Amino acid sequence: MKITCKRQQLNEAVLNVQRAVSTKSSVPALEGILLKTGENEITLCGYDLELGMTTKIEAQVEEPGSIVLSARLFGDIVRRLPAETVYLATDEKKITSIKSGPADFSIVGIPAEEYPELPAITGETSIRIANNILKSMIRQTIFAVAESDAKPIHTGTLFELSKNKIRLISVDGYRLALREETAACGEETSFVVPGKTLGEVLKLLSDDDTELEIQIGRRHILFQIGNYCVISRLLEGEFLDYKAAIPNTSSTEIIVSTRSFIDSVERVSLLITDRLKSPVRCVFEDGEIKVSCSTSIGHANDQLSAKIDGAGVEMGFNNRYLLDALRNTEGDEVKIQLNGALSPMKILPREGDAFLFLVLPVRLKSEAQI
Repeated sequence: MKITCKRQQLNEAVLNVQRAVSTKSSVPALEGILLKTGENEITLCGYDLELGMTTKIEAQVEEPGSIVLSARLFGDIVRRLPAETVYLATDEKKITSIKSGPADFSIVGIPAEEYPELPAITGETSIRIANNILKSMIRQTIFAVAESDAKPIHTGTLFELSKNKIRLISVDGYRLALREETAACGEETSFVVPGKTLGEVLKLLSDDDTELEIQIGRRHILFQIGNYCVISRLLEGEFLDYKAAIPNTSSTEIIVSTRSFIDSVERVSLLITDRLKSPVRCVFEDGEIKVSCSTSIGHANDQLSAKIDGAGVEMGFNNRYLLDALRNTEGDEVKIQLNGALSPMKILPREGDAFLFLVLPVRLKSEAQI
């Protein structure tokens, strides 16, 4: 294999593809990036048997071929090359020469035959959606994906497709995030995409309204985002019946400035550390939200004005879970619905129902409020 390409394009491709490479594997090839020539282009591929990513960049191909190079070493080399162009050549012993300006490296490669094939998608269902819409949907739900493997299915986000709607749902036992948009999806189907995959897809999505294609197979999903193709296995199992977890009624409704509420919770949270955990106490009544916190190093009190309809209520929350939900609302004001001290807090947009977040309360100790 002999090729010449632009260093900047190669560096960007390696940086992205590298994220799908296995950091530690019993198959040495999986710790590398597969480079394969095409017609005036080179394909780069990273794969860890669960998530795969491929992309193509322009290249002058003098001699076709393929090689697997250590992702860590190749990435470090490309990032530090001095000139605008890069020359790559691989000999029959799989020694790969990388030249750029005065810099010249020789590294040992692995035969491409040892690299596992990416799974093929039998495109049973295919949908198109704008980059910026999918980006917003993932961003507003990924924070509630479970981090522990207690229920592996909840380490992913549930996608529900109907004829004219796409809905994403994440749950982790303490909170729920739901986001829906109008989209022409065709047939009704549902599947669960790993949170890790969505994290990588999120980094590749742009802020414009160009469309990307999603192909859904029986066990795998493929995202075609510009020059990048992300393929992932789907999670199997029984996802939580989230509709049953959403309260249908509320006794208190609050309209509040999102920024003001975030600032207030952040202020009283200064007393909370990994070692000193304590719930944030919120009292909703008389047009005010009183926020307080008490730990062994001190007490903090704050308050902000809000429009409150219904019965007054006092609740406790994990500060991180409450802040995660508020920070992902993407609106100046939010509507909060409560149904007593032990029912989940429901956070909605002031108008419409594009998203819905649930945050479970923490049972407060019965002593008087500080």
